[in-house]
Amino acid sequence: MTDKVKKDIIVIGGGLAGLTAALNLAKNDFKVCLIEKNEYPNHKVCGEYVSNEILPFLNSLEVDPFSAGAKKISKFEITDIKGTPLKVNLPLGGFGISRYAFDNLLFESLKSKAEIIFDTVEKVTFEKECFSVTTQGKEILNADFVIGAFGKRSNLDSFLNRKFMQQTSPWLAVKAHYEYDFPKDTVALHNFNSGYCGLSKTETNVVNACYLATFKSFKKYGDIDIFQKKELSKNPFLDRFFKEAKPIFKKPLTISQVSFQKKKPVENHIFMIGDSAGLIHPLCGNGMAMAIKSAQIFSELFLNVFKNNNFDRMKLEEQYTTQWKNEFEGRLKTGRFIQRVLMDPFASKVGFSMARIVPSIVPKIIKKTHGTKAV
Repeated sequence: MTDKVKKDIIVIGGGLAGLTAALNLAKNDFKVCLIEKNEYPNHKVCGEYVSNEILPFLNSLEVDPFSAGAKKISKFEITDIKGTPLKVNLPLGGFGISRYAFDNLLFESLKSKAEIIFDTVEKVTFEKECFSVTTQGKEILNADFVIGAFGKRSNLDSFLNRKFMQQTSPWLAVKAHYEYDFPKDTVALHNFNSGYCGLSKTETNVVNACYLATFKSFKKYGDIDIFQKKELSKNPFLDRFFKEAKPIFKKPLTISQVSFQKKKPVENHIFMIGDSAGLIHPLCGNGMAMAIKSAQIFSELFLNVFKNNNFDRMKLEEQYTTQWKNEFEGRLKTGRFIQRVLMDPFASKVGFSMARIVPSIVPKIIKKTHGTKAV
C-alpha cells in the first residue's frame, strides 16, 4: 500500500541512474519514492561493461558489484569491418556485469531504505512548488522534487514535449547472451558495414553481445538471424562468434528509435539523469558508468545544498545543468565524432591505419569518453 505522505523526492525510473540516486538520497534521510514499471530482476538492452570510474561512488553506497560476480576487465579489442584487430590496455579498466544482476543488486540495497512502487508514470505536473505524479494504476503522489531517470525514450518524454522526440532516430539495438569461449578480461568492439557489436563477459560467464545498427540496413532483411548472417558476419570475428556461440535467450532483446539527439539536463523543473539527460554512443562503452556518474553529480549537489541550508530551486537547476555539461558534453561530443568516423568507410580506414601505426592514440581517445581515474 502506498504511503500517502508527501515525499521529499520522487525518482521516476529504476535503472542504474535512478537506483543509485535514490540510494544516495535515502541513505541521507530524505523520504524517497522510486517508481519503476518492471519488477526486478530483468534483462535490458545494454552493453554491460562498466568503467571503474564509478567504483568509489558505489563503495560509498556500500554496493560491491564483485560480490555479485562481476568480471574485472583490463583490455580492449577493436576490429574494422574486415576484422583486422587492434588490442590495447584500458586506461582505467572496468568490469562486466549484466543489468539483470546489477540492477537487482542495487534494488536489494534500496528496498529497505525507500518506498518502491512498480507502476508506469503517465503524468507529471508542477504547481506552487510542488510536483504531482500520476501513475497508470491511478496513484497520485506529491513531492518537492522529481528526478527523471526513465531511460532513452519514454512516453513521459512526449508528455513533457521534449524536443528530441520530434525527430526520428535511424538506430536500433539488439542484445542477447551466449555461451562462448571469450577472454573474461576483455571488452571487444567489432565493426560491420552499418554498425558495431560489443562483446564482454558477465557475472555468469556468458558473453553479452549487444549491437547497434541502422534501421535502414536492417529493414532490407527484416529478420535478426538473417541480418546477422548477411551483414554482421562480413566481419570474420563476428562470423565466427555467431556460428559458434550458443544463444541463452529464446530470442534477442531489441529496442528501436535509439536517439543520440541533445537533451536538456533539466526539463519542467525535473532533474534528468542517466539516458534521460543524454545518451552517449555505445561504441564508447561508457553508458552505464555515465548513468551512475550523473546520479552522483545530482545527488551530491542536492545534499550539499540542503546541508548548507541555501536552497534556491532555480539556482539548483542552473548548478546541476552546469555541472552536467562540464562532466559530459565533451564525452558526448567525442562519441558523436567517433561514430561519424566509424560509419564512414574512408574515414574509418584512415583512422584504423593511424591507430595501428600509433596504437597509443587509442587509450587517449578512450580517456576522452571516460571520467577521471578511480581512487
